[in-house]
Amino acid sequence: MTNDKADFTQGNILKKLVAFMMPVLGALILQAAYGAVDLLVVGRFGSTSGLSAVSTGSQVLNLVTFVVIQFAMGITVLIARYLGEKRPEQIGSVIGGAAIVFTMISIVLFIAMVGFAHPISVLMQAPEEAVALTASYVRICGSGIFFIVAYNLLSAIFRGLGDSKSPLLFVLVAAATIYGIRRGKTLWGLDLILFFCAGIAGCILAFLALFSQHPAVSPNYLLFVFHPLHLFCLPWMINKVRKRQKSWYMRTNCAVLTLFILLWAIIPQRIDLAVLPLALCLLVRSASNLILTLKKR
Repeated sequence: MTNDKADFTQGNILKKLVAFMMPVLGALILQAAYGAVDLLVVGRFGSTSGLSAVSTGSQVLNLVTFVVIQFAMGITVLIARYLGEKRPEQIGSVIGGAAIVFTMISIVLFIAMVGFAHPISVLMQAPEEAVALTASYVRICGSGIFFIVAYNLLSAIFRGLGDSKSPLLFVLVAAATIYGIRRGKTLWGLDLILFFCAGIAGCILAFLALFSQHPAVSPNYLLFVFHPLHLFCLPWMINKVRKRQKSWYMRTNCAVLTLFILLWAIIPQRIDLAVLPLALCLLVRSASNLILTLKKR
């Protein structure tokens, strides 16, 4: 474990265990609630067949998510073990191997859920009139399986390092975003909080990068995630989001954050993993603006 608060080998173990467990439990509940949100929306605006399709299809998604979580738990155990044994140099190989294995799992699940959605719906004994809708729902879930697997892999890595709060933060933002997209709500208040905090952090980083010669802060690639423009452009950006108008700032931010995350491994700077969930939160909120803008058309 990386700090005393996450070190279960000394001190009050029960207190630390409860503090570590609650965010994990919260994240699992929120993941399970995705299907419930779909049921809520379809139950209010859809048909009986649609409600049956979502109910049956969400069971498939929950089963897949449960299996992925169990596989990911092994990564958590291995990372925690190497940290406890004071062999952190082994963690890199664990994460690298896990990335390859979970990529293969994602591909297999994608092919199964998208290519065999109809047989799966029949196997789940969906009502005859709802089989087609169930298959469509399973395909939609299968199309996003890469993101589900990636989130659970990252969560496993963070938990193995003793951080259970960062995955909870991301899943909270993701759940709120999905709810907002389904209901057609912008949730601009959430954007205001996230981008204001990112802008403040960006001002501090920019100041350090400009006025300090220390190699740890100049150059600083974190400025691609946290920069002063988040703060200076905030009123204009929030106005665009509230009116569900096309925002070039959000589009640019979405592209920059995507490149930052994809190129993470080759960035010539050691960046703390805790930055990744924050970057993902900003990316999800930027992408939601684009989706709502397209839905408005």
